Amino acid sequence: PDRIGAALTEFITTNLGAEYVEQEPFDMERCHEESSNLTPFFFVLFPGVDPTSTIEALGRQKGFLESNGKLVNISMGQGQEKVAIDALNKSAQGGGWIMLQNIHLMQDWLKELERGLEIVEEFAHEDFRAFLTSEPPGAMQGRLWDLIPEPILQRCVKVADEAPTDLKSNLKRAYSKFSQENIDAC
Repeated sequence: PDRIGAALTEFITTNLGAEYVEQEPFDMERCHEESSNLTPFFFVLFPGVDPTSTIEALGRQKGFLESNGKLVNISMGQGQEKVAIDALNKSAQGGGWIMLQNIHLMQDWLKELERGLEIVEEFAHEDFRAFLTSEPPGAMQGRLWDLIPEPILQRCVKVADEAPTDLKSNLKRAYSKFSQENIDAC
């Protein structure tokens, strides 16, 4: 039994190819290029993976910063409901980015968020992007759509970026964080 994993990896690599067993590093820029102002991103959070720095780095490249008001990052919690809806509307009108983190903590408010996302579709600027994050449900909580309303999930591009489990994928992921200029400067 202890060699089944290695044997399966070898079998799949030999018969199907290495791309089925080696995880490519997550590329937020490529995801952004394929997205639109009408489709929010929904990040499922896993231990060791936080999309905040990736989104902020892409925002810096494209001129969306908290300092210029083009990026709004709200960690959801008690009392943030109105702040989040107001920021969603303002970002959609002005072509900014909004990141609403930990929406799973706001069960009673998610119907309002669902309606807010529906409304901003009518007038969203082409540069507008919405990023939502949520932890996956625990074993006792059931399925993700029991935690997050199904219309929100259907509207979003779902991103599940788990931390790599093998050394090679971990190294690839680490090196992907550096530009070629950074590597050449060493």
